[in-house]
Amino acid sequence: MAFKVRNWPEYEAGLRRRGSLTLWIEDGALRQWQTLGPGGQARYTDAAIQTTLMVRTAFRLALRQTEGLMASVITLMDLTISVPDHSTISRRAVTLPVIQPASVPDGPLHLLIDSTGLQVYGAGQWLEAKHGAKSRRKWRKLHLAVDAANGMIIARTLTDQDVDDPSQVAPLLDQIDSEIAKVTADGAYDGSPTYATIVAHGDDIVIVIPPRSTAVASGDQGPPTQRDCHLKMITEQGRLAWQKATDYGQRSLVETTMGRYKALIGPRLRARGFAAQQTEAAIGVAVLNQMLVAGRPDSVRCLRVIE
Repeated sequence: MAFKVRNWPEYEAGLRRRGSLTLWIEDGALRQWQTLGPGGQARYTDAAIQTTLMVRTAFRLALRQTEGLMASVITLMDLTISVPDHSTISRRAVTLPVIQPASVPDGPLHLLIDSTGLQVYGAGQWLEAKHGAKSRRKWRKLHLAVDAANGMIIARTLTDQDVDDPSQVAPLLDQIDSEIAKVTADGAYDGSPTYATIVAHGDDIVIVIPPRSTAVASGDQGPPTQRDCHLKMITEQGRLAWQKATDYGQRSLVETTMGRYKALIGPRLRARGFAAQQTEAAIGVAVLNQMLVAGRPDSVRCLRVIE
């Protein structure tokens, strides 16, 4: 498949803005940046810590380099405030309140749900499973709910590697206050519990989850469930026809989002404690959403000419 970007000038300008070092701090944030404790010791607000962590994630810096960059920005702006030191940033990241996602459209949403793995301490799980080698290396699973209309991440959870994907559907949906029109996920989410969880958030939500090859009809009395309708269509018309009829192909957008996260934010979690890792993942999602706002391609599929 070939795609053509229809807004290339705007998208190219947005890509340049992502690397811009033009930083500023709004007056409202400056007034809430810090307070002074006994002896004049600075006490930094959650906004100051979150801002510093976002700058660190955007430029993929270590804590000490982040402290130096923020200090240089404060100096260039000729401000009288101070910058959190690296120890304070690391300590406060553990207790930072939940970071709210970007603004969500009011209209009915089409959610794309999936998960991906993030390394902790580097690669090593395969070596441990294959050869029984001792290793501290672990994985975390980042579960995302993406708006199919604009690619924004509007809900996320971070769990241990052993947590199954369907169990995170409810925590993801609980973070969304807007109306949900459709939910699309892959076959790993197939099952009655997942359908029941989604229906609990709205009886009229369209659910697009491919049944497993061994799936059977529920046999419940009354009108057929959405899952039974999927099974019937696949049996009669084939899986490819079902994918086209349900627009299942849009699920690839959430995989694109995961690839974008690992390319821009990174495939690893640098924090060692689970609480700090949750904050790190939330900061990464917030930064990725801001980058998407700065520039997003408007692409359409086009025919490839073969000579």
